[in-house]
Amino acid sequence: MAENNGQEQQNQLLGHKDLAHKSLLQSDALYQYILETSVFPREHESLKELREMTEKHPWNLMATPADEGQFLSLLLKLINAKNTIEIGVYTGYSLLSTALALPHDGKILAMDVTREYYDLGLPIIENAGVAHKIDFREGPALPLLDELVKDEKNKGSFDFVFVDADKNNYLNYHKRVIELVKVGGLIGYDNTLWGGSVVAPPDAPLKDYIKVFRGHIMELNKYLASDSRIEICQLPVGDGITLCRRII
Repeated sequence: MAENNGQEQQNQLLGHKDLAHKSLLQSDALYQYILETSVFPREHESLKELREMTEKHPWNLMATPADEGQFLSLLLKLINAKNTIEIGVYTGYSLLSTALALPHDGKILAMDVTREYYDLGLPIIENAGVAHKIDFREGPALPLLDELVKDEKNKGSFDFVFVDADKNNYLNYHKRVIELVKVGGLIGYDNTLWGGSVVAPPDAPLKDYIKVFRGHIMELNKYLASDSRIEICQLPVGDGITLCRRII
């Protein structure tokens, strides 16, 4: 009985018994309603193709959910973004969402430690006609960000930065991208509610990967809340996304 109770507690913290998708909504039916009513009917055919391809991949939990991709797309259009950075690409759902939202001459500097998964989605991105907007860099992001920061012309030159990568480096990323995004520009940090585990008691039966990065996410959230250089808004979209608007 205690084991069953523990499993139920874990399911509640993660938001779903079946982690086929990422959402903090407690009702699968409600999440499906959102997808089927407002998201899927508007989803670009290339995004649908990429999503369905990614769903078959063993690491599909790393993918940006369709409702979050829709949110990012609308956000980019609202701020008239043109020059962006994406840290963490996987198969490229959020990257393609961004590329489709940017104007024809928009640019995305995309970084991932490996291009293996990006190459899976690249044919779909190319067929969508937006591959020319993407400058993909393979390797750790921190050295590349350090190089960008060294060049004064890069400081304040980006409209939007989206971070969905190694959670233990989120703070390190923030300390660099805050210099690269323009005043009035936005930074988005994904997974900032980390499956709901940010409110889990110390003895909660969390999955190992949740446990490993939970402290890093909580440290980031605390830091962002006290960073006077930004305005923030943390939203329960996907696995939690925190938007930071640079004000100084």
